[in-house]
Amino acid sequence: MKLFLISSVSLSAVLVILTLNNTSVHTEELSGSHSHTLANYEMVMDTVPEFPYQKTEAEWKEILTSSQYRILRKKGTEFPYVNEYFDSKKDGIYVCAGCGQKLYDSKHKYKSGTGWPSFWKPIDDSLVVELEDKSLFMTRTEIVCSNCGGHLGHVFDDGPQPTNLRYCMNSAAMKLVDRDKLPEVAQN
Repeated sequence: MKLFLISSVSLSAVLVILTLNNTSVHTEELSGSHSHTLANYEMVMDTVPEFPYQKTEAEWKEILTSSQYRILRKKGTEFPYVNEYFDSKKDGIYVCAGCGQKLYDSKHKYKSGTGWPSFWKPIDDSLVVELEDKSLFMTRTEIVCSNCGGHLGHVFDDGPQPTNLRYCMNSAAMKLVDRDKLPEVAQN
C-alpha cells in the first residue's frame, strides 16, 4: 500500500490511499480488531481536517486510557448497554475525554433505547464537527470534537423534537462533570 499526500490546504488535507489487489487493511469494529482484504478497489479517498489541539499518537496513548484511545483516536465503538453513561440521569456537562471541551448538556440527554448515551443537540453546534463516514459498507454522519478531532459517535435523524436528531455517543469519549467544575479546555 502506498500513501500519497496530494494537496494540503489550511483546514484540510486530502489523503489518497492506492491499494493493489488482495491488499490487507486493518479496521476496528465493535468486537475488536479485524483484517479485511480489498480486492476490487483502486483508490480510497479520505478528507482529514486539522484541529486546534494536536498531540502525537504516543502522547495520546500516554494521556488516554486504552478504551478512550481506541474510541477517540481509532474511531472505535463501545458495546451498547454496558458503558458508563447510557442510562445515567446525573446532572452535568459532558466534556471531551481527550481535551475537556464541553459537548453536551445532560438536560438534552434522552433514553433512545440504543444502549448508548443519546442527546438531541450539542451545547453549541460549533463544539462538534460532522464528517461523512463510509465505513462498514454504509454512509453515516460521524461526530468529532471540534477542538481535538476525537471520535465521539454518530448523529442520526431519528431523534425527538425539536431537532429530530439523535447524537449517539460513546461513553468512553466523554466525561460527565459538575456544571460548576468544568475543566479548562486543552490548547497547544
